[in-house]
Amino acid sequence: MTTAQHSSEGTLTVVGIGPGAIDLMAPRAQTALEQAEIVVGYRTYLDLVRSCLNPASTVLSSAMMQEIDRCRKALELAEEGKRVALVCGGDPGIYAMAGLVFELARTMNTSVPIDIIPGIAALNACAAILGAPLMHDFAAISLSDLMTPWELIEQRLAAVAPADFVVVIYNPKSKKRTDQIVRARDILLASRAPDTPVGIVSGATREHETVRLTTLAAMLDEEIGMQTTVIIGNSQTFVWRDKMITPRGYSRKYGL
Repeated sequence: MTTAQHSSEGTLTVVGIGPGAIDLMAPRAQTALEQAEIVVGYRTYLDLVRSCLNPASTVLSSAMMQEIDRCRKALELAEEGKRVALVCGGDPGIYAMAGLVFELARTMNTSVPIDIIPGIAALNACAAILGAPLMHDFAAISLSDLMTPWELIEQRLAAVAPADFVVVIYNPKSKKRTDQIVRARDILLASRAPDTPVGIVSGATREHETVRLTTLAAMLDEEIGMQTTVIIGNSQTFVWRDKMITPRGYSRKYGL
């Protein structure tokens, strides 16, 4: 295809590109990128999918912390009759852009058709890399307090800690936010054994991917950053052959 397809009615497709590896992106997502007249996104994510973009498409990239501007621009272009793709890392509906797009669309009172294409979320990719840590009930919690008060995040951590959920921590640490992961670990440690398995994955499926298995007591000794996902096991989680596994309950029920 050498020319981007044009539609008289503009559309906005919010495309989840998954964790970063092209071969883990859904075919439908790749098709949406190929057919878009305009592709909007955070420049790091656009770089990951550059090979999937139509050479005839216009690409609008921006920096981190410009999510509102990106989503509003994508909606405005779609209102002008353009076929627009908005690129999201992971899955658009998990700590990404889908919700913001709908919030802005409601505020703008737009009738632009909005389509959401799911992607493999960080928790899915990291769980697969680690083994099978999410085989039982789990909770995902972001430690970013940019839009959620830290007091509320602490309440959620305190609620899930004694309930024996496996806990997936998004946005665990940044250059400016260094204390939240310490507090989160301490809250969980108050209800869980120090040797509870913890999996730490950074840059999942990308060239700089790192994987570490540790314990709840020792997890802060590992390097943790914004591209890191931390999975903390429950009371039944174990490590076998360098894999982190949370039993579903088959052994108890069927005596494996």
